[in-house]
Amino acid sequence: MEREQEALWPDGTAHQSIRTQLLDWARFVLAAQGLQPSEHHLLMIAKLALVASGTIDRLMLLMPPGAAKSTYASVLFPVWWFTRHPKSTIVAAAHTARLAAHFGRRARNLAAEYSAQLGYRLVRDERAAAGWSTDQGGSYYATGIGGTLIGRRADLVLVDDPVKSQRQAYSFAAREHIWDWFRSDLASRLKPGGRIVLIMTRWHQDDLGGRLLAEQLAGGDTWDCLRLPALAEEEDPLGRPRGAPLWPEWEDAAALARKRATVGERVWAALYQQSPRPLEGLLFKTQAIATIAGLPESDDTNVVVGRPAVVRAWDLAATSEAERNDPDWTVGLRLRRDASGRFVVEDIIRFRSDPDQMEATILATARADGRCVSIAIPQDPGQAGKYQARQLVRQLAGYHIIATRESGSKVTRALPVASQVAATNLVILDAPWNRAFLEELRDFPYGSKDDQVDALARAFAHLVEAPPSSRRIMLPLMQR
Repeated sequence: MEREQEALWPDGTAHQSIRTQLLDWARFVLAAQGLQPSEHHLLMIAKLALVASGTIDRLMLLMPPGAAKSTYASVLFPVWWFTRHPKSTIVAAAHTARLAAHFGRRARNLAAEYSAQLGYRLVRDERAAAGWSTDQGGSYYATGIGGTLIGRRADLVLVDDPVKSQRQAYSFAAREHIWDWFRSDLASRLKPGGRIVLIMTRWHQDDLGGRLLAEQLAGGDTWDCLRLPALAEEEDPLGRPRGAPLWPEWEDAAALARKRATVGERVWAALYQQSPRPLEGLLFKTQAIATIAGLPESDDTNVVVGRPAVVRAWDLAATSEAERNDPDWTVGLRLRRDASGRFVVEDIIRFRSDPDQMEATILATARADGRCVSIAIPQDPGQAGKYQARQLVRQLAGYHIIATRESGSKVTRALPVASQVAATNLVILDAPWNRAFLEELRDFPYGSKDDQVDALARAFAHLVEAPPSSRRIMLPLMQR
């Protein structure tokens, strides 16, 4: 049922400015609940008003859980937006369709309740929680991450809580899925002059907000980022003294200190301070791995102190992606030991395929690497493993091949190269595969995948344990 405008204000007066001023609209609605915006809400409202005016077209709101950011940005704002842009289309997304519909339902109910004050009504036959329209030509559509947007165009995109959980945040595959959907499906639906508002709590350095900020540094879209940590830091946007709580009326410093002790420093830094820290691996101290642009021109040896210095080690998987969900990868990792004794990961090939395609790729890679690169392959126990190893050795005639059986646990096999990482004696060449490789090392041994770790451990073992070569081969880099 619609409410009379005058009944909502303590002084009983009418305020027509709710159609032109987002702050007045927010106060208007909250007054009925005996509430009022806090300081950080006022700053958020000011930023959202600039989005409506077109002054800001990319806005990022980063705040801790419980800051009421969704109430303002995903419920109050889209309802008021239609007073300023009556014929526009809003697309709202969240980590699940259920959450997106929840925000849509709250916004729809608000629009229906205050239609007389807003100056528009809902179309009777188009008022579902996930999709409703106004009699002025406006439309609202809600969807979960990954949902279809075919045939829809947006003047305003709202993305609220794109990450569902810590498990999803720490999954490289899940982050890739969110990123690809945002770029390919969601952002591509934006009309010329359209605007995007991202509302989220940070979980991981590489989450959606993190990637967008990294893209900005690389020359991508410029985002107006409002980051409000639970406890104030230097140069606080609200002017708070260092350590002051964000919303003391809701959660004071003592309550936040108790929560901090409960969740731990890493979660606190990410969710509450909006500054996710690199996840330091339990075994591989990935912060110690430097990225280099290329090898020194003088480093043209393929054998160091009588031992093979370049090896392509393989970890084999013969299940295609279509056969089951999230299968293992076949990985070919090329590792070099340079003249100074440093280990360099030069290249990683990572794919999913059936056995025939796998063998063809291994052969093509060997030809591309050249005969100066040794090849290390696993020999799984049992007749099938022996047969596979023999087949590969036969097909790779003319190359230096070593097939070895696995011994010990994965962690035991990885320990020697992990020690080199800790000693800052392993680097990687700058390449597109870096991100996935470092993520797997960080998560090992508790990550969902360990194929690259296995290949790295095998390559390292081959370089340091292989018997001395009977001759020293010298080839310029251009001939490899």
